[in-house]
Amino acid sequence: MSNVVKLRRRKKAPRFPVTLASLAILALAGGLAFLSTPDRAKARDEVSRTFTFCHTGGGTNCVVDGDTIWLDGQKIRVADIDAPETHPPRCPTEAALGQRATQRLHQLINAGPFTVTALDRDTDRYGRKLRVLTRGGQSLGDVLVSEGLARTWSGRREPWC
Repeated sequence: MSNVVKLRRRKKAPRFPVTLASLAILALAGGLAFLSTPDRAKARDEVSRTFTFCHTGGGTNCVVDGDTIWLDGQKIRVADIDAPETHPPRCPTEAALGQRATQRLHQLINAGPFTVTALDRDTDRYGRKLRVLTRGGQSLGDVLVSEGLARTWSGRREPWC
């Protein structure tokens, strides 16, 4: 007699149902996450306020400089542009251009209702909300760029002097 025991091989479960089930779970989880995410594009539709100037400190509805405003107590960085610094400027040329950019942004946002749209990244390293301001589908930042008062944001600051 032989002491050899035959081992039965277990059949491997097909991988397809597991993969299909995994995909179904992921799709469901993604769908639920999408439903629970606020619609950022409509977060501030048709904003219409009277803006003043506020070069330092907090504000309610005011323009800090050519790419920063306060809206309803939240500091907002206009995300699609870089405007010259006004406090402190690094040279007289930057100071003059920054002042013109600040004045023009003030005019643009007081000219009528505009839309504030969030991006993928909510805030910058200073805690400012990153938003794009548009009116009639046109970026107000692009207006400043076309007038030579700002640059399209490249991901880093560049000197104005």
